[in-house]
Amino acid sequence: MKNLRVLFFGDIVGAPGVRAVFAGLKSLIAEYNAHAVIANAENASDGFGLNVQDMNILFNSGVNVITSGNHIWQKEEIFPYLDSEQRLLRPENYGADIPGHGTFIINNTDFSLGIINLQGRAGMDINLDCPYKTARKSIAEIKKKVNSIIVDFHAENTREKEAMAYFLDGKVSAVLGTHTHVQTTDNRILPGGTAVITDAGMCGPQNSVIGARPELSIKRSLTQLPVKMAVSDSQAVLQGVFLEIDPSGGKALAIERIRKRNSGDNG
Repeated sequence: MKNLRVLFFGDIVGAPGVRAVFAGLKSLIAEYNAHAVIANAENASDGFGLNVQDMNILFNSGVNVITSGNHIWQKEEIFPYLDSEQRLLRPENYGADIPGHGTFIINNTDFSLGIINLQGRAGMDINLDCPYKTARKSIAEIKKKVNSIIVDFHAENTREKEAMAYFLDGKVSAVLGTHTHVQTTDNRILPGGTAVITDAGMCGPQNSVIGARPELSIKRSLTQLPVKMAVSDSQAVLQGVFLEIDPSGGKALAIERIRKRNSGDNG
């Protein structure tokens, strides 16, 4: 059985991020000979939320599974798709009384891969179910069918992200952080065989403050007023990681950071 090769991309931000994925993903799939592509798209539409048009663009570009986080609720048009579209995830620890689901298994003739979407609680101002207990329950269900599992842990707090990685070491193939939009350099494989990075980064405008126009972020910081953010329209960058996984046991063999400028984006 061949090793499983996966591309995972951090938060897609606004039109520049969607354009970058549309223009650059197919060449990256070929470059890495990737079997599967996962991308967090909770900020893909206007910087907050995901609309149906952008969801379809991302799927048609080669993304196999879309994960999300706290901003997925910004556009109500996506709510029915959280139930009907199995490849579109919201954090599993939101509970069962709201639209959507937080796990998915890719099954085809070449490989199987489980994906779990979780959201942290520290600094998020949202009272969610415990992500650790939710992770343990979800893993137990998925392990009945597949050994390789990737967790998108959408969280603000570095301590919480690292704690989750060690909590799941040896139980999943990778714990990949999203939400803060700044790619960290701590990609590594833990002793139990779980790959980890605190934040995979952002697919969006490079000359920005986590995707937003810098002058607006500066004004907000200087005045402390609720200045409305807007997505910067500068050249986009694709950020994420490449993973290689042993499918027989689900252990990670490699994790490599990806940072590519989208040369076709003239924004």
